[in-house]
Amino acid sequence: MASVSEQMELIKRGVDEILPEEELVRKLESGCPLKVKAGFDPTAPDLHLGHTVLINKLRQFQELDHEVLFLIGDFTGMIGDPTGKNTTRPSLTKEEVLKNARTYEQQIFKILDPKKTTVLFNSSWMQQMNAADLIQLAAKHTVARMLERDDFNKRYKSGQMIAIHELLYPLVQGYDSVVLQADVELGGTDQKFNLLVGRQLQEAYGQSPQVILTMPILEGLNGMQKMSKSLNNYVGVSDSPDQMFGKFMSVSDELMWRYFELLSFRPIAETEQFKADVEAGKNPRDIKFLIAEEITARFHSKEAAAAARIGFVAQFQQGTIPDDIPEVDIHAGEGGILLANLLKDVGLVGSTSEAYRMAKQGAVKMNGEKLPDARVKVTAGQPAVFQVGKRRFARVTVR
Repeated sequence: MASVSEQMELIKRGVDEILPEEELVRKLESGCPLKVKAGFDPTAPDLHLGHTVLINKLRQFQELDHEVLFLIGDFTGMIGDPTGKNTTRPSLTKEEVLKNARTYEQQIFKILDPKKTTVLFNSSWMQQMNAADLIQLAAKHTVARMLERDDFNKRYKSGQMIAIHELLYPLVQGYDSVVLQADVELGGTDQKFNLLVGRQLQEAYGQSPQVILTMPILEGLNGMQKMSKSLNNYVGVSDSPDQMFGKFMSVSDELMWRYFELLSFRPIAETEQFKADVEAGKNPRDIKFLIAEEITARFHSKEAAAAARIGFVAQFQQGTIPDDIPEVDIHAGEGGILLANLLKDVGLVGSTSEAYRMAKQGAVKMNGEKLPDARVKVTAGQPAVFQVGKRRFARVTVR
């Protein structure tokens, strides 16, 4: 097993906060493998790379010979995590949750070592609880403490509804740590309150409290909001190699470094050298190729990643798109913006009538795909390269 200082160096990479850090050092100094827990509610069928920020950190704990507990919240998933929500979330059926859970099991082993991973479902102990057990659990926390949560506090002060079952969510998540006797629990920065409830409940049940480790929330492809399928700014774990590679190539040069920090397994020194190379004049696109290939290979294969790169170059680089094209942000309403208006606003055409005419002639493309009708709506999402004719290009982000 690596030394404590070596372990801490790897564990701290990309981490937002370790609470308390000195407790983690003491646990590592014991020399015993730690139980490292992370929970995921299967509220949607597919994982995206935002989820893998946590899973990557679990993988690093595995490399350090610690025990990973991948908890699928099939019970909590039916409640719905209220974190960050200003309204009560609709509950999912047990069937919906279990269907999604099966896909999670398949996807996580593209990162985690199956031999070093214990997959658990929190329904296996929560469904054994009776009403008296749940009341005893609820007695170990206070309403005042619960209302310290920022989202609950805002909803309470504004007179918005907080359903009783939402208050149970942090308790159940915390009780999972009691059942599993977790030494460490991982979560996003927005999960800090729930993770601290786990520490408090473990102490209430006479256990040594877990160390909590929070990971940053990964920005989506537009660099603005967190990665989310509903915002169409995501890279899905189940995306095809071409889709995955192309999405990475669409991110801004600045956001590329964030993705290296939170998604790449390359040594930090290597990434720092890449930054120095770019500052010295190297084309950021060439560095972007590396992160796109690395992640595509992780979820598919090296051969698939290499083929995706060749396909991307053939479609977008070989004499088609110049290296230096304008990057433009367009602010649209919820319904999006007409393609004709977008092309006019970014300066690719002189008028909407020209946009309609060029589209009808097959001279308008988005990411290499012809758009024959300029009346289509373009909605907020990842940056896209728009082309009119052979020489007019712009990389546009609709927000």
